[in-house]
Amino acid sequence: MSPRAVFLALVLPLLLAAAPARAADDCVPVAGWVSPGGQRLTASDVLARAAKSSVVLLGEAHDSAEHHRWQLQMIAALHAQRPNMVIGFESFPRRVQPALDRWVAGELSEAEFLAQSDWRNVWRMDPQLYLPLFHFARMNRIPMVALNVESSLTREITQKGYDAVPPEKREGVGRPAPPTDAYLDWLVPIWTGHERPGAKPAKADRNDPEFRRFVESQQTWDRAMAEVLVSATKRPGAPLVVGVMGTGHINHGYGVPHQLKALGVTDFVALLPWDRGAQCKNLVAGLADAVFGVAAPAAARAGERPRLGVYLDKAPDGGVLIRQVEKGSIAEATGIRDGDVLVEMAGVPAKQAGDLVEIVQRQAPGTWLPLKVKRGSETLELIAKFPARAK
Repeated sequence: MSPRAVFLALVLPLLLAAAPARAADDCVPVAGWVSPGGQRLTASDVLARAAKSSVVLLGEAHDSAEHHRWQLQMIAALHAQRPNMVIGFESFPRRVQPALDRWVAGELSEAEFLAQSDWRNVWRMDPQLYLPLFHFARMNRIPMVALNVESSLTREITQKGYDAVPPEKREGVGRPAPPTDAYLDWLVPIWTGHERPGAKPAKADRNDPEFRRFVESQQTWDRAMAEVLVSATKRPGAPLVVGVMGTGHINHGYGVPHQLKALGVTDFVALLPWDRGAQCKNLVAGLADAVFGVAAPAAARAGERPRLGVYLDKAPDGGVLIRQVEKGSIAEATGIRDGDVLVEMAGVPAKQAGDLVEIVQRQAPGTWLPLKVKRGSETLELIAKFPARAK
């Protein structure tokens, strides 16, 4: 029996099985497909439409293990119908494409792949969340493509604006299609709620120059991913191109979908996972083509692995800059502040952001992590206390 026949016989019935009865307070039942307009859909119809398209966008919350399991299920189902496939990942910047090629060719071990793709510094999420996707691609010799650009590019555009960044520093990304009014209205509350170290409280004004630079940065990010996806559709045999990325780049068609249309690709399908217990008021027409109810509650993330709750950057004079501390996080409780420079963790020098990420991911629940930070002319010793695992 062929691999396709085995899949159809064993796996597809699970995808097409009837969804559980809809709970009174749950607009998307677990294992069920729903259009954002509220119409129940069958898995066979969703898969058939997606398999006939040029591009399929699969959203995610980056730290949700359940979302990545759903993405793997979708990619496996689509691959059974369109074996000529390319998978693009937001998690990789363009410069590490050679590492992706060597991985798919079977030339690298997991450790070598993560090192050569600079995973700890460019993405920083637990690699175990994504490795099943990477292994599926390698097992089936599906090309993987890097969709992203360096964070330094989008950060510079946020600070200076698109036109102020020399063309040779834009990594080949073209000028994004202008944003729609609806996108600007959607981004304003996101921007006003985005805490930026040293910045004054933002006002809800979409004509604010700082806000417009923020929009240009987001659009450059979307444009970069859309360009790689479109390029992949032109490979021999017109493969099905699957884009794996955060839901924020897909929602309402404002981000990557908008840029795809501007580049001439209109036959794409946008699919999103829907967490159990998520607010039904957000399930509005136009959010995506379809959403799938996943079993994990909205609050479940990354298998309960510890998170310090900081956004990191490279410090100019060495160490790791704490760009932002999340409200209610372990970092905030520890006394870490925006602008601190981490210089040491458990006696080990902090040289790059990935060093902290690796140590935190290894931290057991209920343990303490000694840290040393520089704050101005002071050097402070702090203790990050990780809570015990809930019983």
